[in-house]
Amino acid sequence: MLPRVYWLTGLSGAGKSTIAVALAAALRERQGPVCLLDGDVVRRGLCKDLGFDAASRMENARRMGEVAKLFHLSGVPVVAAFISPFREGREAVRRCLPAGIFIEVHVATPLEECERRDPKGLYKKARHGEIKDFTGISSPYEAPEQPEVRLDTRVLAVADCVAAILACA
Repeated sequence: MLPRVYWLTGLSGAGKSTIAVALAAALRERQGPVCLLDGDVVRRGLCKDLGFDAASRMENARRMGEVAKLFHLSGVPVVAAFISPFREGREAVRRCLPAGIFIEVHVATPLEECERRDPKGLYKKARHGEIKDFTGISSPYEAPEQPEVRLDTRVLAVADCVAAILACA
């Protein structure tokens, strides 16, 4: 199995990180080492100098694409979980990798469900004007038009999501 870059995109609270952890575990069982890149983690380190405006979000995707490329070139599959709200940013990552390596996974949980879950209380803060440039509220999310996989976590269990992703690879 070729080491691929599985790029999970979707709104905050959609289930990206949960699916990413399970996918990384499944890949680790099959192939050995896996690089797991989670948006919350990289924002505390490698990308802590970035904000949440459009330019910063594009730069965040660019940096993570370069990291993913380095791991891919080393033969390590990458599971990346980022909101990455702009199609242009995700397509730039796809273009920096060999054909067939970038697997775009749209965790297509609707905004209403993400707000209902609101695990970090961010939607509530965004609705009250406490968070600026919040994706889905005061900043756009451009859903993928033709992702390799589209998942709705309202109806799919985590294991089913992982199986769907692995089936496309």
